[in-house]
Amino acid sequence: MDWRGASIQNIRLLVCNRCYDTPQAQLRAIVVPADPTPIMNARVQDYVTAATDYQTTSAATVYDTVTGLPIPSTTTYVTQDGSNLLMQETGNPTGLETGAIMPEQEDITYGVVLPVLSVSSNGTTIITVTCSAAHGLSTNNQVSVAGLSNVLACGFYSVTVTTATAFTYTVNTVIPTGALVQGNTIIQTAIVGLPYNFTQIPLTGP
Repeated sequence: MDWRGASIQNIRLLVCNRCYDTPQAQLRAIVVPADPTPIMNARVQDYVTAATDYQTTSAATVYDTVTGLPIPSTTTYVTQDGSNLLMQETGNPTGLETGAIMPEQEDITYGVVLPVLSVSSNGTTIITVTCSAAHGLSTNNQVSVAGLSNVLACGFYSVTVTTATAFTYTVNTVIPTGALVQGNTIIQTAIVGLPYNFTQIPLTGP
């Protein structure tokens, strides 16, 4: 006995009583199940609209021309748990480790050490990095900075490319003018997941 289509038939082959006579399931007809129940009013989820935030850039305080009192903003951003929604914070990102840089993504290798020649501050929050060879970065690419003489300039940052061998990045705290590079300074490429609608690493922290 063996499968022939959807039923078992006697194919007239005799076997001894010590041999198996189990029908071969692979010869059985494939029965396609019924189509699933369709979804009522099926529509594609509008992910962009559902995830869009409505933050706007902050503006100067507006004062009443008669009383001179500040006019409160008519727009308040509140999260689902009732907390006031603030604008982007500043400072070094927290929870990122230099030793845990993603090594590769979409055929692009990260953790590549840049040939740093100098790192300097101009007395503001802008740090300038000069390399001894082309760094290969583009604006908004990300780097990990470690081993500078001022730890407030270390961390993960999005860069602004100025030349083929130089770029800048912005920190939260004003760094005194001077050279920051040391013998153990290391700057390497990195890739950090960004929040929705962000093109740069948000500066968060103290």
